Amino acid sequence: MRVNFPLEVRAVLIDLDGTMLDTIHDLAEAANGMRLALGMEALPAERIKTFVGKGIANLVKRTLTGSHNIDPDPALFDRALPEYERQYMAVLTRDVLHFPGVEDGIRLMHDAGFLLACVTNKAERFTLPLLAASGLRPYFDLVVSGDTTVRKKPDPEPLLYAAAKFGVKPDEMVLIGDSVNDFEAARAAGCHVFIVPYGYNEGRDATALPADAIVAGLVEAANLLKNTDTKRGIRRPQQRSTH
Repeated sequence: MRVNFPLEVRAVLIDLDGTMLDTIHDLAEAANGMRLALGMEALPAERIKTFVGKGIANLVKRTLTGSHNIDPDPALFDRALPEYERQYMAVLTRDVLHFPGVEDGIRLMHDAGFLLACVTNKAERFTLPLLAASGLRPYFDLVVSGDTTVRKKPDPEPLLYAAAKFGVKPDEMVLIGDSVNDFEAARAAGCHVFIVPYGYNEGRDATALPADAIVAGLVEAANLLKNTDTKRGIRRPQQRSTH
């Protein structure tokens, strides 16, 4: 389906890890801390980077086996998951790194009056402190974490939840993400999707995805959008509700 630009939408949904924040250093440190605590050797961070996607439980499973397709022993996984969560919480907000232009792009969208949501597979207990430490939390009207809904991306449920909360139709939204999980969730929900090329995408080339646009960053994304909600004027950051 051909898309005309600027793309007219009312709401912008933005992924967190790999789209707004570069978190692989913390994710890899926690994953290797978990492995070391279990008597295993550390893995290269670049390898762990390919395991990121579909939530923490999947990251733990992949890190334990070194594979996308092999599940670990259930007893080992039960020991590993709380250890990973402990390790990750310890480093979660230590070094918060924005990808270039992220806050500038979000500010442009915010000041243009778009409804803004962060939609991530990361659990709320990690999402909210990280967003707060990043300085980005005040821009968002809504945060949809990995445990806000029953199912995570690539299932469309988190996006449909956001649409319902905002009172908009799915085709009045665009999701900006870095992975096939974002792409599939958006297509299944019936909303538009932009992909950034610098994220994780489980080690695959995200630019091969047939998104509505491949954008260099969030500033470029903002410049491709037009707000169709004429009732929302220019806004300035203020603290919003979580759900």
